[in-house]
Amino acid sequence: MPRVVFTHAVLDPALWASKHSERVTAFASWGTNVVDYLSADGGDTVAVSVDVHDLAAMQAALGSPEIAAAKQAHGVVEPITMLVEQG
Repeated sequence: MPRVVFTHAVLDPALWASKHSERVTAFASWGTNVVDYLSADGGDTVAVSVDVHDLAAMQAALGSPEIAAAKQAHGVVEPITMLVEQG
C-alpha cells in the first residue's frame, strides 16, 4: 500500500486544518491514515499524506464533483502536486 502525499497552497491554513475530519471521510473509500501538515514558517503551503489501498479509486475520486466541492470549501489553491511513495 503506497503512501501518497499531496502538496498545495491554501487561502487560510487555519480553516484548512479545521477540515481534517472531512478529508478523512472523503478519502475513506480508498485511503487510511490521513495526516495533515502545515508549513513550519506559517506560510500557505500544506500537505496531506494518505496510505492508499486503491489507486484507481483514488484517481477516480480526485476528479469527482464531491472532491472539487471539498477543495473549494477547504480553500485549496491549484496546482496540487501528488507524490507517490516508491519502494
